[in-house]
Amino acid sequence: MKKTYKCEVDCANCAAKMEDAIKKLDGVKDARVNFMTQKLTLEADDDNYDNILQLAVKACKKVEPDCEIEI
Repeated sequence: MKKTYKCEVDCANCAAKMEDAIKKLDGVKDARVNFMTQKLTLEADDDNYDNILQLAVKACKKVEPDCEIEI
């Protein structure tokens, strides 16, 4: 499953760090965090998608604690 979410990111460097952290999660096929469009695109296994999404949000918060992702 592939979905896109509005993601509030402060800088391009943070977006790149978030993207790398999400890609390391089990079950993630692909992830993109775009600073210019303020969007997160997550592609992950269908059967465990909701859990992977929550882990991705936690990974983003570790990089940038004030990051907001609209789910």
